[in-house]
Amino acid sequence: MKISVIIPCHNEEKNIAATLGAILAQTHPDFEVIVVNNASNDRTVEIASQFPVKVVTESRKGLLWARECGRMNACGDIIANIDADCLPEPDWLMRGASRFKNVRVAAVSGPYDYYDAGPFFRYSSLFFQKYIYMFFSELFQLPFIRKGATLIGGNNLIRADILKKAGGYDTSILFYGEDTNTAKRVAAHGRVVFSPSVVMKTSARRFKEEGTFHLMGKYWYHFFKTIFS
Repeated sequence: MKISVIIPCHNEEKNIAATLGAILAQTHPDFEVIVVNNASNDRTVEIASQFPVKVVTESRKGLLWARECGRMNACGDIIANIDADCLPEPDWLMRGASRFKNVRVAAVSGPYDYYDAGPFFRYSSLFFQKYIYMFFSELFQLPFIRKGATLIGGNNLIRADILKKAGGYDTSILFYGEDTNTAKRVAAHGRVVFSPSVVMKTSARRFKEEGTFHLMGKYWYHFFKTIFS
């Protein structure tokens, strides 16, 4: 089972080297890495090109344009999504890929570990995601509800054929709600597993920039808006 790891990048010269070093250290035996240069004007492409990865360009700025460009250039059976500030542990791909032994599983996701946040936020957020996110994902996939599932945008793996059947990524979405939108459409074709063991280390920089409660409010608003739309 080949995996295509897609990394959208817009001006990520400070983070991309560490992320590529981490993803290239994966223990999974068969995977490719696709870096999508999304209208960067810094040294992102120059730095990424020093690694054994495929670098492609999407001039239309937007996370979903970048994800879709990566998907169209991928040749894996599984599409894995991470962000340019993620630091996956060496067994991340193996943990995620193992869930696809069940042929009914369409996608796998797991929590973020905000490694550069303060201890309280880091561990309370991790606990909340592991169990509350998992609860909501299971709840919304119940046969008598069927509203969608929980998917973390920078920590997920999706069967390529199912993602294609679901229409790929919705490029009309700018950012918020994109992962829930994808989860909802993918869940119509198979089971979405939210696993507490498929953890992804990532930066808390967006929370620091926008404020924790303000950003959390945006995430939850768009989650429920998308689920019930």
